[in-house]
Amino acid sequence: MQTLAEALKQLLAGVEPVAGEEFRPTAQCAGRVLARAVQSTMDVPPADNSAMDGYAIRLTDAGQERLVAQRIPAGQMPQALPDGGVARIFTGAFVPAGAEAVVMQEQCAARTDSEGRTWVRLPESIPAGQHVRRRGEDILAGSELLACGTRLGPAHLGLAASVGLAELPLRRRVRVALFSTGDELVMPGEPLPPGAIYNSNRFTLRALLEQLGAEVVDHGIVPDRLEATRQALADAAAGADLVMSSGGVSVGEEDHLKPAVESLGRLDFWQVAIKPGKPFAQGRLRRGDGSEALYVGLPGNPVSSYITFLLLARPLLLRLCGCADHEPRRLRLPAAFEWRRPDPRRQEFLRVRLQPDGRLALDAHQGSGVLSSLAFADGLAVLAPGQTVQAGELLDYLPLSELM
Repeated sequence: MQTLAEALKQLLAGVEPVAGEEFRPTAQCAGRVLARAVQSTMDVPPADNSAMDGYAIRLTDAGQERLVAQRIPAGQMPQALPDGGVARIFTGAFVPAGAEAVVMQEQCAARTDSEGRTWVRLPESIPAGQHVRRRGEDILAGSELLACGTRLGPAHLGLAASVGLAELPLRRRVRVALFSTGDELVMPGEPLPPGAIYNSNRFTLRALLEQLGAEVVDHGIVPDRLEATRQALADAAAGADLVMSSGGVSVGEEDHLKPAVESLGRLDFWQVAIKPGKPFAQGRLRRGDGSEALYVGLPGNPVSSYITFLLLARPLLLRLCGCADHEPRRLRLPAAFEWRRPDPRRQEFLRVRLQPDGRLALDAHQGSGVLSSLAFADGLAVLAPGQTVQAGELLDYLPLSELM
C-alpha cells in the first residue's frame, strides 16, 4: 500500500490543465477557474467619496457655524466647496474639491433661517481625511485583480463587476465520463430484486463533480464482465478528459477493471493506506487517435467512494481545471469521543460533526458502507496509523466545506 501523500504525489505528477479557454458573462462564472490573470482597468473607488451621511467640510471651519452650499447625493457630480460653506453629502457620493473631511450628521447641529437656508454648527475637532474613502484605496488601475487559476466565488465576481468587467476568460470545463460497475446495482424508481441494491454512488459522485465545475457524461451501469468493462472504458475515454468509475477495483473474480484498464493503457497504482478507501485505481487509457484520457477507479462502498473522491480525485480534478490551490484548510479541535480500535497500517478518516461547544462528535457507525455517517458529518477527523483518541485530545479536522 502507498501512503496518501505518496499516492497524491504520483497521481498529480505530469498532469497539466486541460487545453482551451472561453469567455463567459461574469454573472455566469461562479465556480469556474480563470484561464489567465485579470487586471483592473480603473481605480476603485474612482474618486474620493464619503463613507457616511453628513457634511463635507474644510478643517479651518471646525467649531464654526457654516452655510450648507450644496446637496450631493450618490451619483451626482459635485461643485467645488465655496469659502465659508459646507456640502450636505451622502454615503458613496463624490467628495467636492476643497473638502478635507466628512463629519457625520449626528455630530452637527443644523438649523434653518428665515430665508429657508440651512446652517450647521461643526464639532471643535475634526481629523483630516475623516470618513473619506480615497480614490484607488481598494483597487488601483493596472493592478492584478484576480490571479490565473483562481476558482471564482461570489466575492471574486463582485470584484470583477466593480471594475466593469462584463466577461471573464475561463478554462473550459473538464469533461468527466462517469459509470458504475456491478450486476447488483439498480436505479432508484426501479423494482429492487432479491440481492440487488440501489446505486447511490452515481448520485453522490455526479453531485461532487458538478460542484467542482466538471461537465459530466453519465455512462450508467456496466455489467460485471471483462469485455463489457473494457468496452465501457474505451467508449468513455473517447470523449472525456477523465474517466471515473465506482466499484470493481478490488481483486475478486468479479472485479474486472484492473485487467480492462491494463488492456487499454496502464494502471499506475492500486491500493492506498487510508481507511475507508484502500482500493483505488489510477491510470491512463489510450484513445483511438493515440492520445490518452486519465482514469480513476473508486471503490464501490459508498463511504469509501466518497472519501477517496475528496482526498484523491478532487485534487486531480482541480489540477485538470487549472485551479491554483487544492490544499484544504485543516483545524485543530478537541474530540468529544474516545477511539480505541485504531488501524495499525492505515491513516483513518472518521466522520465527525462540530458541536456548538467546539468539540468533535463521532458518528456511532464508521463502516465503509454506512452512508448515513456522511449525512451526519460536517467534517473528517484525521488519525495517523495506530492512533487512539482520548476525549479532549486535539485532532486534525477537515471541514467538508473545504473539500467541496
